[in-house]
Amino acid sequence: MEPIACTPKTLPREKWVSAAKNAVAINPLNHAPVEQLSMVMKGFAPKPEHLAVLVTKFWRTGGVHLTVSFLDNPEAALRKRIIQHMNAWNKTANVNFVETAGKGEVRIARVENDGYWSYLGTDIQSIDADKPTMNLDSFTMDTPESEFHRVVRHETGHTMGFPHEHMRRELVALIDRAKAIKFFGDTQGWDEQEVIQQVLTPIEQSQLIATPEPDVNSIMCYQIPGSITTSGKPIIGGIDIDDIDFQFAEKIYPKSVVSAKRKKKPAPAKKKAAPAKASKRAKKH
Repeated sequence: MEPIACTPKTLPREKWVSAAKNAVAINPLNHAPVEQLSMVMKGFAPKPEHLAVLVTKFWRTGGVHLTVSFLDNPEAALRKRIIQHMNAWNKTANVNFVETAGKGEVRIARVENDGYWSYLGTDIQSIDADKPTMNLDSFTMDTPESEFHRVVRHETGHTMGFPHEHMRRELVALIDRAKAIKFFGDTQGWDEQEVIQQVLTPIEQSQLIATPEPDVNSIMCYQIPGSITTSGKPIIGGIDIDDIDFQFAEKIYPKSVVSAKRKKKPAPAKKKAAPAKASKRAKKH
């Protein structure tokens, strides 16, 4: 059986500009690479909506610390299991997801037949508080452990701001342009330009913060259905967070804990020299 694909989830067009401004306010490094684009594209005249697509959606470099709630109130064991897999990223990165009884910043649904998806990074702040920011289609305690590794950790990567690895140039080349435009038009309601920007534009041009080379084993490298590839074979990609994923996550969200052994101890205060005793041979006045 072909694995259920993660469908890229984007904000409606009318929210693009405001969400981009919010992303830059949260982390200035998210700013669109206007200077670089001007150097490589003659006559480049940026428009707010165009630049909004180029803005990355990473959280503060200080780390990802977000609350999580579940919209359909699944059993406690399942909630705990999902959050444990979300926090698998904190092996190397400053990441912490914590369940809350209120409305979480990350809101998880399990709507059947709605697929697997998450909004990208800071975009979750543009979603209404009663709406999900992530969907884990029909997940239960009976779902195989391998799917928790493959799906929950992948969708959490999106919540952290990591786009699909298949948007790298070498992997975009495997996608059939016409089939992709039709597929995402039918499933997402995107027009041709949106499909080009969201699926067919290599990451080197649209997202300049990335690993040096594409990683086909990345947990973020899946899942393009075979119906839109030139070979007819799906791009399935990684089944768990790999070493390159962990290295990249650490670079974006470095842990700032300083080992106690490395902390410099304050230099001890110098003792005042005791006054010299008068010599017995000193002359009396």
